[in-house]
Amino acid sequence: MTTHPEKGGRIFLADDHPAVREGLTLRLLQEGFVVCGEAENRASLLAAIDPSRADIALVDLTLCEENGLDLIADLRARDIPVLVYSMHEDADTVRLALDRGACGYVAKRETSAVLVEGVRDVLAGQRYLSPRVVAALEASPPQATPIGQTGALSEREGQILKRLSLGEGNIEIASALGVSVRTVESYYARILVKLHLDGMKALRKYAIRQFKPD
Repeated sequence: MTTHPEKGGRIFLADDHPAVREGLTLRLLQEGFVVCGEAENRASLLAAIDPSRADIALVDLTLCEENGLDLIADLRARDIPVLVYSMHEDADTVRLALDRGACGYVAKRETSAVLVEGVRDVLAGQRYLSPRVVAALEASPPQATPIGQTGALSEREGQILKRLSLGEGNIEIASALGVSVRTVESYYARILVKLHLDGMKALRKYAIRQFKPD
């Protein structure tokens, strides 16, 4: 565990990339924060979050095969503010994270200074949306989407959903479609938002029902 004089608050990191967590730790320590714990998935977060005494959790929305949106409720139930730090900048994902209880949202393409600003604002009890996130929300007003409406999916999203129904894993799907595993995970996040489903378990069940033989 990294130690540092506590000047700015205790931060828990949830991201499935070790290099990202290392980079965030170094940047946050420079600003006087304490990185009090880290996790790469939901199980490791739930095991470590209570002993960490975190003041805030910085959460990615793609954790291995899991949906980071599920973690928001876990953390809010413990009265821990959540700042989402994600590559997903689309308005639907942002709104879903905020609806789940996130106190702020920072796009990963922002500068580290923007992230630090977001951390400070959320620690101060304020809501924070980074410039790219604000622009995405302004450019895409909310629209109602019927729950489970597969027609809302793109052709590629439909292909991924069908392969998921056949029991294929992320590596198999990525190889078959000629994309990276990370790209497949990004598609999962978008599909979950469009179908209003809570996590990969619900998505797999939906896919199986949708594509089961007549």
